[in-house]
Amino acid sequence: MSKSLPKPLAKSSATDSVDGPARASVTRVTRASAKSKIKLQMKSQLKDAAAPRPAREQRIDEILRAARDVFCEKGYESSAVAEIAARIGVVEGTIYKYFDSKRELLLKVLERWYQDMFGDYALDLAGVAGARARLRLLVWRHLRSIREFPLLCRLMFREVRSEQDYQGSDLHALNRRYTQLLIDVITEGVRTHEFRDDLPLWLLRDMVYGGIEHTTWNFICGRGELDIERVADDLVAVLCDGIAAHRTADELRREAQRLSRIADRMAPESARPPSNSEHSASRK
Repeated sequence: MSKSLPKPLAKSSATDSVDGPARASVTRVTRASAKSKIKLQMKSQLKDAAAPRPAREQRIDEILRAARDVFCEKGYESSAVAEIAARIGVVEGTIYKYFDSKRELLLKVLERWYQDMFGDYALDLAGVAGARARLRLLVWRHLRSIREFPLLCRLMFREVRSEQDYQGSDLHALNRRYTQLLIDVITEGVRTHEFRDDLPLWLLRDMVYGGIEHTTWNFICGRGELDIERVADDLVAVLCDGIAAHRTADELRREAQRLSRIADRMAPESARPPSNSEHSASRK
């Protein structure tokens, strides 16, 4: 007679030792606890998904601000990408996710500066009447940018403008667009007969920005102060009035009389007006 095999033991649970209605109550509590845990996990996941994370644009802004500060403090050659990363609490590799090189980072910093300089130029110019006043506004605002960011100017002049990668770059295009504002104001002044029309516009543009660069160079290098009001007035006066000495009304009248006498001497006798002696003779 064969022996029956023993039945496998069932897995025990928290409710095995409870009978009847009590077991059902424990089961409901266990299931409710599990559901509550799941809900808490889902809420946590939703909260994490909704939490603000640095967007690409925000991260780029942070990097450019940090890079601007480091470049201005230490110069381009002495600046390290690792230090720029440390300023915003990231590793160096994070910077290279957005910029290919330190050189590109410098160019982008200066591009951002130019874009900020444009500001509300169009709106400001629209509120100023007269070509001379508009010209002074452009000169004054350019001087103000130099006074506020002299170290960025030095980076532009020393590290960028003379290099091969500047010509044809986005930064070069921004610079041309920026200086075109002055050419447009002079062109409008020519149209309204406030300015002469026989001078090349590129020469006037270079006189303004070249003169500003030369005048402000000591300040850019940390030597002396910069009085932007005086420089703006003087530069616009030279450009609009020239360097000829101003004459009084008496001087102009005497000059007119002198030129009139010269014209009389050069005119043929038949065209000359009769003198007083000739008038007297004709009456006799």
